[in-house]
Amino acid sequence: QVQLVESGGGLVQAGGSLRLSCAASGRSFSTYTLGWFRQAPGEEREFVAAITGSWYITTYADSVKGRFSISRNNAKNVVDLQMNSLKPEDTAVYYCAGRVGGIGPNYDYWGQGTQVTVAS
Repeated sequence: QVQLVESGGGLVQAGGSLRLSCAASGRSFSTYTLGWFRQAPGEEREFVAAITGSWYITTYADSVKGRFSISRNNAKNVVDLQMNSLKPEDTAVYYCAGRVGGIGPNYDYWGQGTQVTVAS
């Protein structure tokens, strides 16, 4: 089992950048695929990006491709989401999530979320 704690959210102007971090505790961190999801008010939670544990294969939602970058450091048990060229529509609570194995639709572990607000 793994516990996930996000940090780095905040208020930023449109066009700005933020870097979210997710610290994981637990065993076998490198065996987990880690992802970022977001949920805006009144909307369903949506996938943002994910990175596999060993080969560092990444995948992104079309809405963030070219602007967001996911990375991880298995030695430090951390996964980051660098967000550039932020838009007001990126405003949401961002969640870190983990699943055993490779890229897939279902995640087993979730953080508590961190708020990102992009002002126009």
